[in-house]
Amino acid sequence: MEHNIPLITTIAAGFGMALILGFIAERIKVPALVGYLVAGIIIGPATPGFVADMHIASQLSEIGVMLLMFGVGLHFSLNDLLAVRRIAIPGAVVQMTLATLLGMGLAWWWGWSWGAGLVFGLSLSCASTVVLLKALEARGVLDTMNGRIAVGWLVVEDLATVLVLVLLPPLAGVLGGAAVAEGTGPLWRTIGQTLLGVSAFIALMLVVGRRALPWMLWQVARTGSRELFTLAVVAFAIGVAYGAAALFSVSFALGAFFAGMVMRESEFSHRAAQESLPLRDAFSVLFFVSVGMLFEPAILMKEPVHVLGVVAIIIVGKSAAALGLVVAFRYPLNTALTVAASLAQIGEFSFILAGLGLSLGLLPAEGMSLVLAGALISMALNPLLFAAIAPLQRWLLERSALARRLEQRDDPYAELPVSTERKYLKGQVVLVGYGRVGRRIASALDARGIPYVVAEQNRELVEALRKQGMAAVSGNAADPAVLIQAHIANAAMLVVATPDPMTVRQMVDTARTLNPAIEIVLRTHSEDELQLLRKDGIGTVFLGEEELARGMAGHVLQRFEPQAAAPAASHA
Repeated sequence: MEHNIPLITTIAAGFGMALILGFIAERIKVPALVGYLVAGIIIGPATPGFVADMHIASQLSEIGVMLLMFGVGLHFSLNDLLAVRRIAIPGAVVQMTLATLLGMGLAWWWGWSWGAGLVFGLSLSCASTVVLLKALEARGVLDTMNGRIAVGWLVVEDLATVLVLVLLPPLAGVLGGAAVAEGTGPLWRTIGQTLLGVSAFIALMLVVGRRALPWMLWQVARTGSRELFTLAVVAFAIGVAYGAAALFSVSFALGAFFAGMVMRESEFSHRAAQESLPLRDAFSVLFFVSVGMLFEPAILMKEPVHVLGVVAIIIVGKSAAALGLVVAFRYPLNTALTVAASLAQIGEFSFILAGLGLSLGLLPAEGMSLVLAGALISMALNPLLFAAIAPLQRWLLERSALARRLEQRDDPYAELPVSTERKYLKGQVVLVGYGRVGRRIASALDARGIPYVVAEQNRELVEALRKQGMAAVSGNAADPAVLIQAHIANAAMLVVATPDPMTVRQMVDTARTLNPAIEIVLRTHSEDELQLLRKDGIGTVFLGEEELARGMAGHVLQRFEPQAAAPAASHA
């Protein structure tokens, strides 16, 4: 009996090949996304054997785009972006502009239209948030200052790309697109209608959506049904995206992004992210598989010079631009190298942009294949770039006088002012990190009148603390110069409120060398690291989960103590 089941065969083939190749990719220390893209190539029309249904795969990829953008919006934090805005916003804008111009120049050299060059350059300018987050998490630097800058930089890129996705369709006619509807009227009217629709949708979401969606999510959560809660989250994501496209002519991507943003207003946002994650991951895999189906492997043999040019822009051009910009903003060399490595790849937004350009008749099919080739190669090389940061930094500092000058250059926030009171220079607490934990420790010290000096990598935060009259120095406390400026030699205690295991031992070694009698207090999130630190006798170590459990247990026992004591008292 024959069955006409192209949807099932496409999903089965996509998931099956993605699982096998994603597993292989992870085992050889390459992002799983590379495996998903290769899976799409294998089941696509460019390779012999089974060919999945392209039309169905395209629709599945649209759902993947919606859920990807919903996840981006759900995790988008305006506060995190504002914390690094001085470097992330101008840095991302300048770097995207330079990368786009390089891509346009390359396309012009090949004889493409300037509209195709613009879409091509924009596709090469935006890095993959998924690849970046996984790379930072694997190295334990996601919550460090370097990680926050890199993530903030990519958030700005994502927002800029969303704006491009909105403006590209109405501008397609001017850019030379072939798939443009006739009779659309003057350009100014088309752009005006587009911006009006987008503005109306955003206003509706910010005024009504940010109240209605969290309220509805709360009502569903009250039922206690996990299935209904998951269904509500997915229905909101896809429903808002579809409504935005049907009623306001807004892209699915923008609609889903704002659905995630307003959902973040709910107290159940963390649970919403967890519950929607499996479905989001599944359809994201299908999105990458469907993108791989558009790839022409023959281009690697036909146009190897073109491929090398694309890879050079992604890995060399973007990285060099980011490196120079971060250094120009007076950040340490390690931060510059981390941001440069973070941006030396492209991913999901590049595919969305290139796919839109292809559908509008702006980008030739060769352009889509070149973008995919650049993505595959750059994602495969990205782990090697991250691994090269530390040895490259050592090599530069040993052999380059310029690198040493950049590392030692004057920074007004890298040392305490001459007018600093003496109580902050002797017998003080040196507090490393002013995040969520550091702020609470500082509040407790303030309440007791205990003087302390904050050592923090975020220069903007140090500037704000200085304006409040607090003693603070800017820089990575793993650098001995930072602890010296915090007067660690005369301090009574070093409190490390950051959980970065890679730099804790450097801080401790420096502190003990300069002040052998200093008391050291550390925090960690790892049981193994906790046991290792305690075994080495480095200092007093606190494990987050352990202290939370101890505090909650203490509260419970305190509540029950009067009841337990009452029978004993009556018996007496």
